[in-house]
Amino acid sequence: MNNKVSFNNWLTDLNAEQPFVIAGPCSAETPEQVLEIAHAIKGNVSVFRAGIWKPRTRPGGFEGVGAIGLKWLQQVKKETGMLLAIEVATAEHVRLALEYDIDVLWIGARTTVNPFAVQEIADALQNTHKVVLIKNPVNPDLSLWIGGVERLQNAGIKKLGLVHRGFSTYEKTNYRNVPEWQIAIDIKEKFPHIPLICDPSHITGNRSKVEEVAQQALDLHFDGLMIETHNHPDEAWSDAAQQVTPEQLLDIMGRLQIRDVNQTDHEFNIKLETYRERIDKLDTSMLKILGERMLIVDEIGHIKREQNALVLQIERWREVLNKMKTEGRQFRLGEDFVTSLYKAIHQESIDRQDKIINKNKF
Repeated sequence: MNNKVSFNNWLTDLNAEQPFVIAGPCSAETPEQVLEIAHAIKGNVSVFRAGIWKPRTRPGGFEGVGAIGLKWLQQVKKETGMLLAIEVATAEHVRLALEYDIDVLWIGARTTVNPFAVQEIADALQNTHKVVLIKNPVNPDLSLWIGGVERLQNAGIKKLGLVHRGFSTYEKTNYRNVPEWQIAIDIKEKFPHIPLICDPSHITGNRSKVEEVAQQALDLHFDGLMIETHNHPDEAWSDAAQQVTPEQLLDIMGRLQIRDVNQTDHEFNIKLETYRERIDKLDTSMLKILGERMLIVDEIGHIKREQNALVLQIERWREVLNKMKTEGRQFRLGEDFVTSLYKAIHQESIDRQDKIINKNKF
């Protein structure tokens, strides 16, 4: 992954292992806990993380030990030599993090959604030489994530990183936070020189799936991983289900595969290009078919306009979706994929018919 690391060379400067890994407990709970975990993973990960302040969705939950935990982390650095990372959500958090010489500061997903909060943090970090990471916003809003990066850049912060932790959804899925990999790819295209790190713990919400998502991220050319690690995860004070033990972390790291970025095998490249040409032709055919489908949608829109009928025919929509999910299985297409695809098609159909039915009204 070193070929992508060029933004101020901060990953290179850290002499990071491959892959670059930030690991540690979701929350610092006691001085003994953080020290035990740190000693168990030192030498195998690049940065030790621990939550000091924990923004909770609802009041009454454990909200972190607060500033006293920073003293515990100082002891971690003293005993292990590890670099330290914490989440900051306010200017006061930043002030304390700098006072206690925290090496890596990250802005959490709940904070990224608030431009005022991000600007406050950016102002507090003006021209810092610390590494600053920004997680994607809770909801799949690429512009908010981009805006957060731009605010940090405008504050003169050079050592920037992106953390992909997935996105909330009202639908039931196999993930705690749906990956929406394309959004991560989109922001990497926008900022190609900023390292991109995946947080499989928050994406999965389930320790048994962390390795699978971590490998997916590496296969998509992510620069590193942030994995929550606890010495007794089932007894953790927050996010127990998604944390792995130090032993499990090292096992996962030992099995992860770093793919070859620059393939030079001539036969491989010829085969790859042949398949890509076939895909390009099929993509063109798909667009042609979708275009023809939308012309029929337009005709239906004109009929609905004449009859003063509703745009949304909910029973018809349910019928189409269920039929396509069933047929999709015959072609080995995942149900989530078929659902997302047909929701996009349906939305385009609704938009087109709405314009036809309400033409010249607004």
